[in-house]
Amino acid sequence: MKFGWTANRQALHKRRMVQGLALAGMLFAAPISAGGISGVDVRDDRVVVRFDDRVEGASAFLLDSPRRLALDIPGAQMGRFNFSPGKGSVAAVRQGQLSDGTARVVLDLSGPAALGDPHMAADGKSLSFSLQGVSDSRFRTEVGRGRTRFDAPADMAARPQKRIHSITVPIPAAARGVALPPVEGSHDGARPLVVIDAGHGGHDPGAINRENGKREKDVTLAIAQAIRDQLVKSGRVRVALTRDDDKFLVLQERYGIARKLGADLFISIHADAAENTQAHGATVYTLSETASDREAARLAARENKADIINGVNLGSQSGDVSSILIDLTQRESMNISANFARLLQREAAPYVPFRSAYHRFASLMVLKAPDTPSILFETGYISNADDSAFLSSRDGQQKIARGVARAIDVHFARKLAMRSGAAGG
Repeated sequence: MKFGWTANRQALHKRRMVQGLALAGMLFAAPISAGGISGVDVRDDRVVVRFDDRVEGASAFLLDSPRRLALDIPGAQMGRFNFSPGKGSVAAVRQGQLSDGTARVVLDLSGPAALGDPHMAADGKSLSFSLQGVSDSRFRTEVGRGRTRFDAPADMAARPQKRIHSITVPIPAAARGVALPPVEGSHDGARPLVVIDAGHGGHDPGAINRENGKREKDVTLAIAQAIRDQLVKSGRVRVALTRDDDKFLVLQERYGIARKLGADLFISIHADAAENTQAHGATVYTLSETASDREAARLAARENKADIINGVNLGSQSGDVSSILIDLTQRESMNISANFARLLQREAAPYVPFRSAYHRFASLMVLKAPDTPSILFETGYISNADDSAFLSSRDGQQKIARGVARAIDVHFARKLAMRSGAAGG
């Protein structure tokens, strides 16, 4: 069986394939950096497309009558590979060259299916996705959704970048006794408190767009202020900013402010950057499990049992009990943070473009308040032209603010419902 052609189609398309391959050879010279398609592996309902060199991304969309999935891959060239249909949703695979730098792979579907879990390998040499069987009506809905994009890894540069120069700036010591910011919004102290942290500031500009000079510290402050204004307008929560001007705060001061104010939620606003200027979309980070364990141990030693965690004075507890209390508190905060990350993507998606892998875990210092649910919201890539324009515009900042405010409203409404249910029970 030839790649992609079922036996009953082979005779019909043999001549067209020969002509098409000859035409592709005449019109399209393969770029040196292009990855040739070396395999299409189908295991049950998981599909993996492999390349012999790095590609720059991909997008896929479903088509009806007949049912099929088209996969467009910039930076790829047609290649030779074998395909054997299994028991899943894929009946046959075909390929063609759309342009000099873009290959198309078409998967003929044996039944209605939905595409999910798009993923691109860190080395850019494979991409994968799932195909799950669905009803005819659901399939028609999925067809109407348009393209699903496979984002290139953020650290995958389109070409090597030569470092022209570097600069070194002194980092000042943490200021002693940082004044707490004002709490705005409802005067009802029982209302939840949200602390918004605008990343970077002062001598630390954060990421900078090389083309237009936009600085992360300016963008994050404008977005944080827009979120503050949206929340104050709603009247449902109280809100405070870690900084409301161009000043520098060390990371411990940022989440320290949230802890001292007794915040119910801490959101640190950032704008990502990557050597690959095609990288785009928002990402939500929460603290990783491994980081939590290390931080719990470090905090227990540092505080010497003299701190108050989640209302419990550790001064009267043994070292083992202190560590357990900190660990349990931080695990609960991490669970709440992860739930809010998913909620933020769901509620803000109509306003903010997200990366396909929108939720990530990292050992970020700013997220390590053990008793405050915390997320770091990378609102987009300032290194990407479209994202930079969106993040810098008043319209984009207002859209981000609306999305964040919606997620916050739902988050605390859920908590209130859970408390009411528990009290009623």
